[in-house]
Amino acid sequence: MKQAKSQRHDTLQEEVVSVSRVVKVVKGGRRFSFRALVVVGDRKGSVGIGLGKANEVSDAKAKAAHSARSNMVRVQLRDGRTLHHIIESKSGATKVLMRPAQHGAGVIAGPSLRAFLEVLGVKDVVSKCIGSTNPFTVLLAAKKALLQSRSPRAIAAARGISASYIFRNRTDYGRLPQEENDNNSAPSEAVEAETKASE
Repeated sequence: MKQAKSQRHDTLQEEVVSVSRVVKVVKGGRRFSFRALVVVGDRKGSVGIGLGKANEVSDAKAKAAHSARSNMVRVQLRDGRTLHHIIESKSGATKVLMRPAQHGAGVIAGPSLRAFLEVLGVKDVVSKCIGSTNPFTVLLAAKKALLQSRSPRAIAAARGISASYIFRNRTDYGRLPQEENDNNSAPSEAVEAETKASE
């Protein structure tokens, strides 16, 4: 088990988003320390955010990385490169909006959000940050937004409707990600026939 966890950690990529010096005023004077914000991901849909504080920069980074590894979440990506649909969320005074983009568009985002999306494995996305650009609140808002992302098949199952209806009424570009043992990755004649039969 320990070996499996070690191999998994070896595949994770760390990115330091920010390092700042903080001051605490005490009776004897001022105490200085460092705070680091780190994102960790496997570039395959898993990502975590960690915040660490210590007297040394290296220790703060290590604490933040450990925290990020301990709080990773899994996100379903479309074709392993972009989002399924437009998502948005808010954290404090920060609002983050993200939408899927065509192949080759790249990651259009600010520095902190770009690092987060890249370690997640997103290759094509358009994002916008409204309000405060504090890196920590930006990443919290992005994480909350990504947890709202669902595949069309998951949406169809939750609504109790046929997945073919979701395929047929998509308004954005491209095809849906093909799942294992599933040949209906795009609206085909078989899907249309199934839809007409259900109607």
